Amino acid sequence: MKIAFTTKGIDWDSKMDPRFGRTEFILVYDVEKEDFTHVDNRSIADQAHGAGPKTAQLLFDLKPDVLITGNGPGGNAATVLEKANLKIYIGAGDMTVKAAYEAYKNGNLKEG
Repeated sequence: MKIAFTTKGIDWDSKMDPRFGRTEFILVYDVEKEDFTHVDNRSIADQAHGAGPKTAQLLFDLKPDVLITGNGPGGNAATVLEKANLKIYIGAGDMTVKAAYEAYKNGNLKEG
């Protein structure tokens, strides 16, 4: 299983990024392999429009099973992600990646 996080860094101690579309990084944790990969998404910050759908397409290409984020994707991004058969959990915006993962495992995040 692969879990994607919207983050401001690339390791367990990184702060979660509460934004979906303009997240700085997408960090993907492979539960079976116990390792991370990441995608730098900072170039999207200068996009005037369409950041959410572009980030959603990037996430769609990474093929995670779960997304953990802060506020969740907006309408257009959510439409793209519906096709990915992806479970989305929100409410992790003020946590570190490790705390968000623990909250997910313990059922303390809201399904979005």
